Amino acid sequence: MSPTKSASTRPPLQEENSTIHNEGKYLGKASVDVCKKADSVEKVKLIATSELAKAVEHKQNECNSTEVSPDQKQSASETPKKSLLPLVDKTSKPQKMVKAKSNRRKVQGTKSPSRKVTDYFPVRRSCRKSKKDLETEEKKRIDDLILSGKEEGMKVDIIDGKGRGVIATRNFQRGEYVVEYHGDLIETTDAKRREALYAQDSSTGCYMYYFQYLNKTYCVDATKETNRLGRLINHSKNGNCHTKLHDINNVPHLILIASRDIKTGEELLYDYGDRSKSSIEAHPWLKN
Repeated sequence: MSPTKSASTRPPLQEENSTIHNEGKYLGKASVDVCKKADSVEKVKLIATSELAKAVEHKQNECNSTEVSPDQKQSASETPKKSLLPLVDKTSKPQKMVKAKSNRRKVQGTKSPSRKVTDYFPVRRSCRKSKKDLETEEKKRIDDLILSGKEEGMKVDIIDGKGRGVIATRNFQRGEYVVEYHGDLIETTDAKRREALYAQDSSTGCYMYYFQYLNKTYCVDATKETNRLGRLINHSKNGNCHTKLHDINNVPHLILIASRDIKTGEELLYDYGDRSKSSIEAHPWLKN
């Protein structure tokens, strides 16, 4: 209470003030540090915000460059709604899928009609001829050879023990026309009369060939000497040719056909077919 204070004693308030003051000093330093840290955090936030803003702006520019049309946006916005319907109503899922497939088929049918092979590849006609056409052409060829008298692919030669014979000068295929047995086409009555006349001359050979055509007997008499080669082909039971009738305007012609493949240089032979005793006695070579 005395106005005079001793130097040794300190007032209580001074100690409290000094403590508060000291604490204030320390608190002041901490607050400064906190402020500095806050300022650094704000700077980082500002930098991050600016970087984020730049990134967002760049993304928006990219989106704007590839921006879809309003119809596409609308369809895109409607698509999720439609996709949610099957999840809500499970019973209607198969029916909607069937309808969708049927509609898809209808749309495909209208846009892409059915195609044919000819739409992609040109039409090609076959060059192959029918069997009937080939037979018609072959008959016409034989008709021309018979009517013209052409005899090619053979020649006359002397055969040992037989006299004259015919040799092939080219190859003949099986079934191919060789030559006509050309002569006078006569009926049976005239043939018998000529045959009796020829029998009087022993030097006259046998060149008469009898056959039936339309239930009637005919004969080709090739006794007369001509330049035709068919009459000179010799007899053999195992010949490489056989006779066949060929009709031209309802007139029969006797022709020779290759029974097998014939090579060049072979003698042309066919079976006369006469097995009578009188013929064999007169012509013993008919046995072979």
